[in-house]
Amino acid sequence: MPYDASLDVSSFKEVIDFQTTRISVGVYSYNGAPKKLQVTRENQIDGAWNFTKLGRMSKDEAQGVVPIMIKAIEAM
Repeated sequence: MPYDASLDVSSFKEVIDFQTTRISVGVYSYNGAPKKLQVTRENQIDGAWNFTKLGRMSKDEAQGVVPIMIKAIEAM
């Protein structure tokens, strides 16, 4: 079964910017399934935001993201 964006429901999303990268924290439920936490990174290349693997975070990024993750967990 292919992915259907209309079945993906977001109940929380917050983005934090770090110069040329931004990290999004969200809570999503696909097709009525239990809510799940999602953390993604986008890098700015030539003025456009491009999705990339999150991988590792710097200390500043982690300190910015953890409070948002706590808020997201409360929204679950």
